[in-house]
Amino acid sequence: MKFRILQLCILLALSCQEAPKEVAESVEEKAKKIHAKVISIDTHDDINVKNFTDSINYTQRLETQLNLPKMQEGGLDVAWLIVYTGQDSLNDNGYAKAKENAMAKFDAIHRFCEELAPDQIELALTSNDVRRIHAAGKKVAMIGVENAYPIGKDLSEFERYHNLGARYVSLAHNGHSQFSDSNTGEADSLWLHDGLSELGKKAVNEMNRLGIMIDVSHPSKKAMEQMIALSKAPIIASHSSARALCDHSRNLDDEQLKLMKENGGVVQAVAFSSYLNTEKHEARAAYMKAIYQQVADSLGIEWYERSQFSSLTDAQKEAFIANYPKVMTIAKKQAENKSDAPPAVDVADFVNHIDYMVKVMGIDHVGISSDFDGGGGIAGWNDASETFNVTLELVKRGYIEEEIAKLWGGNLLRVLDEVQSVANSMDKN
Repeated sequence: MKFRILQLCILLALSCQEAPKEVAESVEEKAKKIHAKVISIDTHDDINVKNFTDSINYTQRLETQLNLPKMQEGGLDVAWLIVYTGQDSLNDNGYAKAKENAMAKFDAIHRFCEELAPDQIELALTSNDVRRIHAAGKKVAMIGVENAYPIGKDLSEFERYHNLGARYVSLAHNGHSQFSDSNTGEADSLWLHDGLSELGKKAVNEMNRLGIMIDVSHPSKKAMEQMIALSKAPIIASHSSARALCDHSRNLDDEQLKLMKENGGVVQAVAFSSYLNTEKHEARAAYMKAIYQQVADSLGIEWYERSQFSSLTDAQKEAFIANYPKVMTIAKKQAENKSDAPPAVDVADFVNHIDYMVKVMGIDHVGISSDFDGGGGIAGWNDASETFNVTLELVKRGYIEEEIAKLWGGNLLRVLDEVQSVANSMDKN
């Protein structure tokens, strides 16, 4: 009897105890789960054709900010590889030279996907391609064209670009093109076309017809307004941030952001230091200037300021582009050990722009880009291996999985679908 009473007492005591509480999931654990589930798309990564050879290529962990090992490490799923050509003279010789450069970059991207690493990465042309390739466990490449200058005046070249895989094109870069004024005209208020040229207006229609997204990150504000008025499809800004937070001509002001929302487009915030926080960037840049020069001197190579780039010879430009990643990597490591170094622009500054644009435009119209290997990269997201840090900061700010999926690429793919749908309807008419 006493034994039974004792058993009952024990059972009663156990039943009164609280069930063990589940250990709360940490912010980092939550972010890791979300990052693994969403498809992360970076809409702007520059390339150097010298990194697409049999002996040196993106299957290796090069000093470049983007390559396959770094994409794997950071969980970056999709990289838009950029066919970039700088602005030159508006004549047949200039167009011919630029065309050669553009074709070399198209060739390099196709070689990478089709010959060098077809088991690891594949070129996507549609949103369905992106999802299929990602589901197969491969990385995804897409092609964007930064500056339509190499097209010359032959609008049929847009179709050639489309056939080669280009799915967005910017009509200008730093300098007025035959199609459009550039944002750089703000510096001296000198404009060539007062927005778009007549050829540029025809180019808008041609890109709509083909299903190529129109990129307004580099053209002037007036050109951008005209593109929105003319386009039958949504447009994108492939790598621009909010001008209200950083007054740079490459960023979009509130009026432009609202136009982008009305148009149904998307603005891809860019991790480019000088487009995110002017004060922090300038203090850090002034401090780093001497370190960059010291590193270059120690390596026995020439070093130039970005402002000097347009005046360099082709050989000097080529050497600078090849040496840039090495100098930057060494210099940044040296700065980490210096207590007097001003803080660098970081992921928090970057997400501030995402926050602001979401507030102005809504969650459906904002995306993410790095401009890696083209001057982009910030503390915390300095190369593709650190991509997770962006998701982590978004989770810290309270964004949920559905919203993060939109920011990391869902919005961009939605625009691509709509642009291609418009092209299909135009083809039937």
